[in-house]
Amino acid sequence: MAWIPMIPEDEAKGELAELYAKCRDPRWGGVDNILRIHSLNPPTLRAHLGVYQTACHAASPLTRAQREMIAIAVSATNECHY
Repeated sequence: MAWIPMIPEDEAKGELAELYAKCRDPRWGGVDNILRIHSLNPPTLRAHLGVYQTACHAASPLTRAQREMIAIAVSATNECHY
């Protein structure tokens, strides 16, 4: 659980509500805390999504599987469950 104050999904308005809608994980129907920690400053959430989209989905010499393996190795090294 994050120690950063976060705006709950049901209280989000305007740009934050729109960004939350883009971030909603269809597997469980909510927004992951790693994204919700940006809720007090929606431009940082928008930037986070841009970095993620570029790193994970843009053209690259690495395959999607290779990028996922790198993400898993980094998360395991950082003891992060994401």
